[in-house]
Amino acid sequence: MLEVSAAVVMYGGAKDVRQCLNSLNTQTKGCNLCVYLVDNASPDGALATLEQEGLPPNVTVLPQPQNLGFGRGHNTVLPLLQSRYHAVVNPDIVVTADTLTDMAAWMDAHPDVAIATPGLVFPGGQPQHIGKRKPALLPLLARQTGLKCLKKYEDHYLMLDEDLSKPIDVEFCSGSFFMMPTEIFKKIGGFDEKYFMYVEDADITQKALQHGRAVYLPQFTVVHAWHRAAHRQLRQFVWQLRSMLRYFGKWGFRLK
Repeated sequence: MLEVSAAVVMYGGAKDVRQCLNSLNTQTKGCNLCVYLVDNASPDGALATLEQEGLPPNVTVLPQPQNLGFGRGHNTVLPLLQSRYHAVVNPDIVVTADTLTDMAAWMDAHPDVAIATPGLVFPGGQPQHIGKRKPALLPLLARQTGLKCLKKYEDHYLMLDEDLSKPIDVEFCSGSFFMMPTEIFKKIGGFDEKYFMYVEDADITQKALQHGRAVYLPQFTVVHAWHRAAHRQLRQFVWQLRSMLRYFGKWGFRLK
């Protein structure tokens, strides 16, 4: 059986994390799965709640003394990984099928792929736009302002001019859920830890593209609640802008 690992970084939200871990544990049947739960010093006692309720036996808890951020939190598992494939999983993800096994088997049959992301749907079943091109300024403004004059740039960024009903190469894999060969994840050093939050998934996709293809796999789907704080709070929006500036500095500025 394939050896697969998955990491979930949490900062509060015991209910979401419980649902995520339970779904991974009950739905994954065709591979040997090891799950790492990284707690970024949750301020609401979420980890204690989860431990009191009991965690699946294949879950290793890695409590952190402070909030390390998304990428740095995920990187704490790097020295521990011995799997063939590794998945980055948001705590607001629920799998409803043996997605980890299916994606690992697909990647085994496509060794030229360095990173892959499945289709994501809202809890009500509506699809989310996950296949993306590289980040650019005008699509970012379109998503934040909702200006109709900028919508064409957002549509291009979201690859809505492509057939997204079948596997397709992309330039940006969502950090909500993606899978990489563990060897490549370790070789590139995981995430760039200078991103505290936002855009680190676009950055790691560019790093992965130096070792193979990035592919969107709509034949596999997971449920994603998508708590989009950057669209609700000024502080998170500022973090996103800072991350975009770092990304442009590393990979080049794109207007559209």
